[in-house]
Amino acid sequence: MNRVIRYVTSALALLAFMLAVKSPASAQVVTRPHWVATWGAAPQAGNWQDEFQNQTVRMIVHTSLGGSRILVQISNAFGHRSLKIGAAHVALSAGGAKIVSSSDHPLTFSGLSSVVIPPGALEVSDPVELHVPALANLVVSIYVPGRTEPATKHFLGLHTTYISGSGNFTASEVFPTKWTASSYFWLAGVDVEASSQSHAVVAFGDSITDGFHSSLDKNMQWPSQFAARLQANAATSHLAVVNEGIGGNRVLHDAKLYGVNALARLDRDVFAQDGVRYLTVLESINDLGFPHAVGGHGDQEVTAQQLIAGLRQIILRAHAHGILVFGCTLTPYQGADYYSTEGEAKREAINHWVRTSGAFDGVIDFDKAVRGPKHPERMLAAYDSGDHLHPNDAGYQAMAKSIDLSMFETR
Repeated sequence: MNRVIRYVTSALALLAFMLAVKSPASAQVVTRPHWVATWGAAPQAGNWQDEFQNQTVRMIVHTSLGGSRILVQISNAFGHRSLKIGAAHVALSAGGAKIVSSSDHPLTFSGLSSVVIPPGALEVSDPVELHVPALANLVVSIYVPGRTEPATKHFLGLHTTYISGSGNFTASEVFPTKWTASSYFWLAGVDVEASSQSHAVVAFGDSITDGFHSSLDKNMQWPSQFAARLQANAATSHLAVVNEGIGGNRVLHDAKLYGVNALARLDRDVFAQDGVRYLTVLESINDLGFPHAVGGHGDQEVTAQQLIAGLRQIILRAHAHGILVFGCTLTPYQGADYYSTEGEAKREAINHWVRTSGAFDGVIDFDKAVRGPKHPERMLAAYDSGDHLHPNDAGYQAMAKSIDLSMFETR
């Protein structure tokens, strides 16, 4: 009898355990943070001028979407040897090189305040409890204790970067600036923890997306002005804009000074970004121009059909990641150093395809926004920075204003 009682008791206990494991009411639901990229800078290879030793580099980044916590990404993408970060801090900006001291936080990486990043690798910080407003300036300070090789960088920072003499000044409220630059060194991205409805728009392109000839420290690049429009519109204020433009970038060829081709950098600069829902593509003008530049790449002539095939690859790969793709028409460039009538014919063919093919999920007609009414092959003089290729601040503003926000409201 006792053996039967023990058997029944054990069976009931096992049944209760199995029911508890299978019961949805008792199962623990793990809620993971929803991270969204609020800022980014596409990594490029540095040169001999980008070496540091026992120095602190303080950089300013301009957020698009706000959030309650942040992650900071440090890249050694183009490093040939390991990079040691002795310390890194993040804080809200108090203007110039100053920080709001009460907002200062040290960055840790898997719990460590110092980290060694292998060649080609990316290191993501631990989450930092810091409320970051939309359209605000953050300060990221990085100290390297040893001598570095040429730093992985983003050439066209368009915010002043402050560089110290010898020492770790990552936590200093007032920064002892010895030099300044306008590039980002090692800093590749900042994510915010945001609502599940929040997502990112990646602006993918060349120098016109990067913001060449826009004003330093003014956030006048068209992606920055587009981000401000999204934030001012209640139906789109949940969206971030991440500028992944690279000056000189091409769809089908690398350029030694400017970086790898667009197809080669999609994985790192687009698909690896957190929370991406949309992609804008403004690429090909350098493919048309470089073969006609003085001392250029005459052996790298491409057809409009080859460029369209490359753009179709971007669409195909983005769709595989569930990302909607908006095609941007190429802006006018007659009068630019590398203009040619052959290139102009190809530009018009590519723009016709962007507008009419239906290959994209939507179209942004930047060409129409900045071209002259009487001479559509030329940029309107009021929008021309002077090189007949890149817009000025007003031209970038016209581009941002031309974007139909309703394309981003209902998807």
